[in-house]
Amino acid sequence: MTASAFTLFDTPIGTCGLVWGAAGIAGLQLPEKTAEATRARVKRRWAGVVETTPPAGVQRALDRVQALLAGEPVSLEDIPLDLEAAPEFHRKVYEVARTIPPGQTMTYGEIARRIGAPHESREVGQALGKNPIAIIVPCHRVLGADGKMGGFSAGGGVATKRRILEIEGAPALGAGPLFASR
Repeated sequence: MTASAFTLFDTPIGTCGLVWGAAGIAGLQLPEKTAEATRARVKRRWAGVVETTPPAGVQRALDRVQALLAGEPVSLEDIPLDLEAAPEFHRKVYEVARTIPPGQTMTYGEIARRIGAPHESREVGQALGKNPIAIIVPCHRVLGADGKMGGFSAGGGVATKRRILEIEGAPALGAGPLFASR
């Protein structure tokens, strides 16, 4: 990963950080409690990055992330990423996760099957737990087989995951049918 720069930006869920290098977006830090805490987290996770104004291509990606987090049905699937340092298995998982449209979800098992590893749902979850580019690689759209939220490694945990899914207009999670079948 050749991350070299970052910027902070405001969203409806708080101040996020976007990290990039020559090959594309290398990281997206979800909000901490304060903008300064988000800045500090970015500097710890991506050592050596400098805060600067984003170039035009990065600004376009940032604008799309802001739009998505404001509830607009924006696809982020074509934003160039720098996943050079990620293991091949993780890159395969991230590639499938990026195909999940806003407001929809997929299970860890479905992703495992799509990458040809049908018995590796747990490993899919571990890969998503290490996802450095949350939102753009939408790990928040991946659920357990029973429709449960599963984990979420960003600040706020599962509550943050649920909030992002609500913003995207995902169906009520964990709510069964209104009327039980007889």
